[in-house]
Amino acid sequence: MAWVTRFLVAVAFLAVGVIFSPETFGSRSDGGSSALSASLKLAHLLSFATAWGAALWVTFIGGIIMFKNLPRHMFGNLQSKMFPAYFSTVAVSGAISVAAFAYLHPWKSAQPPERVQLGFLLSSLGFNLTNLFVFTPMTIEMMKKRHKVEREENIGEEVGWSKNREVAKVSPKLAAMNKKFGMIHGLSSLANLMSFGSLAMHSWYLAGKINL
Repeated sequence: MAWVTRFLVAVAFLAVGVIFSPETFGSRSDGGSSALSASLKLAHLLSFATAWGAALWVTFIGGIIMFKNLPRHMFGNLQSKMFPAYFSTVAVSGAISVAAFAYLHPWKSAQPPERVQLGFLLSSLGFNLTNLFVFTPMTIEMMKKRHKVEREENIGEEVGWSKNREVAKVSPKLAAMNKKFGMIHGLSSLANLMSFGSLAMHSWYLAGKINL
């Protein structure tokens, strides 16, 4: 995933540069030439659609189906591989969206609605970067520690939470581990929902621009 991190950092710096120094990149309020404008709009739309679709599936569909049908340790190990890829994908897509949108709507000449939308896109990117580099590594590390405690209690191969909760009532060590994991995982989930909400607000803006 090292190349993803490098690419993401490069695009993020480009996006910041376009926002705060648009003249350096030749950005204009009219988006430049029609061909360039169309290309940037396409890049923004496809990147936004990728981020929105991935967030919708992972948050509300795929993750829930897997949790309800896989043994918990298998589910957790799968998530530990999937979430870094998921947050990297959404963050890269978000960075491209920010860069393209900022180029088409330079901050100095942009109208208030476009500035608000740029804020939503930046918020989504920020929440995803926080998840990618802070919460996800912490969650994975805590999950592995909790798996170790659960294996000592001979649980973790069941589907759902029932055995974990039952054992935690008589195991202070597991109860403490559950509390720590729940706090970190909760922060990660909140950041993910905030990112999704920001994308949802931008989808409303884009819907108002479409003539059907």
